[in-house]
Amino acid sequence: MQTKEILETIKMIDEEYLDIRTITMGISLLDCMDTDIDKSCEKIKKKICSKAKDLVKVGNEFGKEYGIPVVNKRISVTPISMLVAVSGGDPVKYALTLEECAQELGVDFIGGFSALVQKGYASGDKELIEAIPEALAKTQHVCASVNVGSTKAGINMDAVKQMGRIIKECAQLTKDDHCLGAAKLVVFCNAVEDNPFMAGAFHGVGEADCVINVGVSGPGVVRAVLAKADKTLPMDKIADLIKRTAFKITRMGQLVGTVASEKLGVPFGIVDLSLAPTPAIGDSVAYILEEMGLETCGAYGTTACLAMLNDAVKKGGVMATSNVGGLSGAFIPVSEDAGMIHAAKTGVLSLEKLEAMTAVCSVGLDMIVVPGDTSASIISGVIADEAAIGMVNSKTTAVRIIPAIGKEVGEELDFGGLLGSGPVMPIRQTQNDVMINRGGRIPAPLQSLKN
Repeated sequence: MQTKEILETIKMIDEEYLDIRTITMGISLLDCMDTDIDKSCEKIKKKICSKAKDLVKVGNEFGKEYGIPVVNKRISVTPISMLVAVSGGDPVKYALTLEECAQELGVDFIGGFSALVQKGYASGDKELIEAIPEALAKTQHVCASVNVGSTKAGINMDAVKQMGRIIKECAQLTKDDHCLGAAKLVVFCNAVEDNPFMAGAFHGVGEADCVINVGVSGPGVVRAVLAKADKTLPMDKIADLIKRTAFKITRMGQLVGTVASEKLGVPFGIVDLSLAPTPAIGDSVAYILEEMGLETCGAYGTTACLAMLNDAVKKGGVMATSNVGGLSGAFIPVSEDAGMIHAAKTGVLSLEKLEAMTAVCSVGLDMIVVPGDTSASIISGVIADEAAIGMVNSKTTAVRIIPAIGKEVGEELDFGGLLGSGPVMPIRQTQNDVMINRGGRIPAPLQSLKN
């Protein structure tokens, strides 16, 4: 039986795109705070380069030793707005320091140029948010995120309004680089502190000084299992197949996290089992949904299939390890998923259908490309709607939307690599300026009163 399981795992890796999507080292920068921003930057570089000096080496060695590909080696840090609150000065200095660390260490991304403003702005928050466009334009590896709402706090509509404009500025400043700045920025509701996936990773203040978090991905494996299943199999049996598959995948993540933790001398944090697709044909969440019996992702029944998939993945993961965390479930980024791209191009998958699907998946409207002339207020409206879904349902939701400067519906924006390419999707241009300009705060829902 053990030999059979080993052969199954080898097949998952070789033929079904199973991989460790990321090993992410979370590093606290609380002890790097200083009233002098230059001294703070020096402390940051010293700490990150010391803690993560072997991260890439260990990730590469693991791939060779166990034959399991580790695609990305990443770092997440304490939200930088907290350091800006102490030091003042130009927040872009922090972004450039993080970029220096990323280049010196050879990591793929470093996340945490972030602010948590769900209930209002603290010192440093507005300054950091205003610096995001310049920071992302001047760096290659730095990612940013802003949490604008939560079930406990409600939605900060002043921040929602601000983020619509900031996203537009990010796209504009990087228009000659496929508007990449906007692709490295996520706007959250109910952001989690231990998420290893970019662009939204940051190291929460409730976390240990330094931890290793692992993100595992295997949509191709789940699809292959369902492809072999009888087409008349009831949905509850399909759910059982997914759970068993998720269990196997998560056990692999547990192994990677344990070994990496020992080799790096850093505590093991969590395994995030998220079916995060890539542009590779076959490595698609949309194709999993289609194996359940949909002609194309976006057909009626898609939201129900996605809800079952997300739930089954979580149940399988929880059985496999006590260290499940992060987001864990299914991601539906349009530009990174061949099946989603096809569904969007054919018009079956609309922005409105995607919004409905986000009520039951792991994150939200991810890597959505819209016309470059879309107004900041419309983008803010999309953020507000998505935050409302997260707030009311007590789940994490997010928006990563890219205004494709100079492009219109039907054209394509090609990012390359894991980010793939996305069709410019139609978005309703009905004005909402009066609502967005009201600002203030949408109060927390009744669900927040749990104490």
